[in-house]
Amino acid sequence: MKVIVLGAGVVGTTAAWFLNKSGHEVTVIDRQPVAGNETSFANGGQISVSHAEPWANPSAPLKVLKWLAREDAPLLFRPRMDPAQWRWCARFLLECLPSRTRHNIAQIVRLGLYSRATLQALRAETGLEYDHLTRGILHFYTDQKEFDAAMAPAQVMRDHGCEIDMLDADACVRIEPALASARARLVGGSFTATDESGDAHKFSVELAKRAAARGVTFLGETRILGLDKVGGQIASVRMVDANGTPSTLSADAFVMAMGSYSARMLGTVGITVPIYPAKGYSVTLPVGPQHVAPNVSLTDDEYKIVFSRLGDRLRCAGTAELNGYDTELNETRCRAIVDRMFTLFPEAGDRSQVRYWTGLRPATPSNVPLIGRSRIPNLYLDTGHGTLGWTHACGSGKAIADIVSGRAPEVDFAFLGAPARKPATVTSLARA
Repeated sequence: MKVIVLGAGVVGTTAAWFLNKSGHEVTVIDRQPVAGNETSFANGGQISVSHAEPWANPSAPLKVLKWLAREDAPLLFRPRMDPAQWRWCARFLLECLPSRTRHNIAQIVRLGLYSRATLQALRAETGLEYDHLTRGILHFYTDQKEFDAAMAPAQVMRDHGCEIDMLDADACVRIEPALASARARLVGGSFTATDESGDAHKFSVELAKRAAARGVTFLGETRILGLDKVGGQIASVRMVDANGTPSTLSADAFVMAMGSYSARMLGTVGITVPIYPAKGYSVTLPVGPQHVAPNVSLTDDEYKIVFSRLGDRLRCAGTAELNGYDTELNETRCRAIVDRMFTLFPEAGDRSQVRYWTGLRPATPSNVPLIGRSRIPNLYLDTGHGTLGWTHACGSGKAIADIVSGRAPEVDFAFLGAPARKPATVTSLARA
């Protein structure tokens, strides 16, 4: 079949790769000049199966209320006159129920394990280099109550196959000696030795090159204007190139992978999905031999910040801001990340050389992505990955290629409209 993938972030690019491997003729359209140049450009860098407890959990509502007055809050809600935002928030509260949280953790872990294994197989097949490290991820806590509360979710993750070990503070420092300067703050941590880290942008660019060599067409600097629906199916996509020249392109199937903008585009053809932008921030600074910076990828639970070593750079990323499609960089939130980094790691690098970045992550209320067939038979969804797009990209891409090809995906996950496998469904999350 001719398949058009809408979006060339890490999710769309991996989908294109696996669709091509399944024998389809694939074209990818994106407004950026190269793959992975927007939401995937400077994310936290973690392949984190262990980051499976969703933002929506029983403790979240009180935390969000406490954080409302803090400009540097880990999760910042900026109320807008936007019905989509309020609908999303209402569903978020529903997902905070203990039973929903347990269900969502199970879904996120299953997809994460499958995706990590798929990435490893892809790396072995292609020899991709993207500043990846296979040293695990250490999640550390500086609050005893939060550490105690992490025990139950960790057990749910273990029940579904995530190898996560709870550690005392000294064990955390043994795994990552750079934490020695923060030893007095630590109360404990969790470690997943099989988790990884790497540069999602580099991965996307390199995989796109290999996909193009296999025959995938990438239309960069091309803005998607809309979808044309004929006879109950999508017939073509309308677009305009960098020169302002409009055109249309037809195909047999279309895969929606436009990140936060998926919701808007799907709305034009009558499909409503609970995806809302969660703006995240990151800072990146060079690291030399004279610096004391972490080598193991870390997650700071109190501030919801992740740290990943990417070659000679240190990437620190985190927080979520519900503020519509606003992409203005808030330096207060960036400085909060920098301040926390240098509080924990005083010799991490040269503070004067930090680079700030912000991007919109396509969040569902549950943190469970929407993957599968929509109610329009030839329109497929591969979107809504939130903070775990890099973690789940390869598994999502391989699964959507299976679904488009009429095959049941190998992983037990609540896919939309997938053949054969029918575990608990997320159809209730999307009228799709």
